[in-house]
Amino acid sequence: MNDYPSSIRNLGPASDIFYGRAGIKTAQVIRYLGPDEAYFRALKAGGKSHFIGYYALVMGLQDRPWNDCRGPEKDMLKQRFDALKSRLSAMDKGRSQLETALNILGVIAKE
Repeated sequence: MNDYPSSIRNLGPASDIFYGRAGIKTAQVIRYLGPDEAYFRALKAGGKSHFIGYYALVMGLQDRPWNDCRGPEKDMLKQRFDALKSRLSAMDKGRSQLETALNILGVIAKE
């Protein structure tokens, strides 16, 4: 059975690359980490942030279509998404652009 990230509802082949850069090669790992931590790790590994991609993952893990997210639920997910981006930018405060780029590439030692 295919257990790539793209085997999760709403995710496609690009998700395999997006999560794979962070060493997340299976849907099982995403389920174990949960959507917030999996998405954060993918961002930390240099993935580009997209709110739709984030909430499509959350909906997919609930076996719901991506466009099922509306109203207060969508607002709450937007807050979680923004918190993930803030968490990432807080890691790079005080670093030069070069150091931030090297961190994304994994060249700077883990803190």
